[in-house]
Amino acid sequence: MQKTYTLKKNVVQKKWYLVDAADAILGRLAVKVAVILRGKRNPAYTPHVDCGDFVIVTNASKIKVTGRKMAQKKYSRYSGYIGGLKVIPLETMLAKRPKTVIRLAVRRMLPRGPLADRLIKKLKVYVDDKHPHAAQKPEVIKL
Repeated sequence: MQKTYTLKKNVVQKKWYLVDAADAILGRLAVKVAVILRGKRNPAYTPHVDCGDFVIVTNASKIKVTGRKMAQKKYSRYSGYIGGLKVIPLETMLAKRPKTVIRLAVRRMLPRGPLADRLIKKLKVYVDDKHPHAAQKPEVIKL
């Protein structure tokens, strides 16, 4: 009988991937990035181990959404105080903080808990096509 192989965290070799978000649909991009961060492309995937890779997302300001999400989708934050609810539409959020839009979309597709905190740190998002990670020689992924 075969035994189940469990990946150890000191054996994992991390790769770097570069994703161009220009004209990409937000949700579809976030799914692919979350799968890479989680490590589900790895044949030795283990759910409780950080076996995913690093992802660099460029051109975050040129992301697209389908339907009427640009006007209807809202991001909300609550400070905990009375009257402390802030609601920001996607259109304003993309104009002011496009990196946050992609980061939140990917973060909400990851499992909750301490593992997700470690996984989201491996996501690097940049507004334009310049990034400081050329030394890591990232592999380009087409969407």
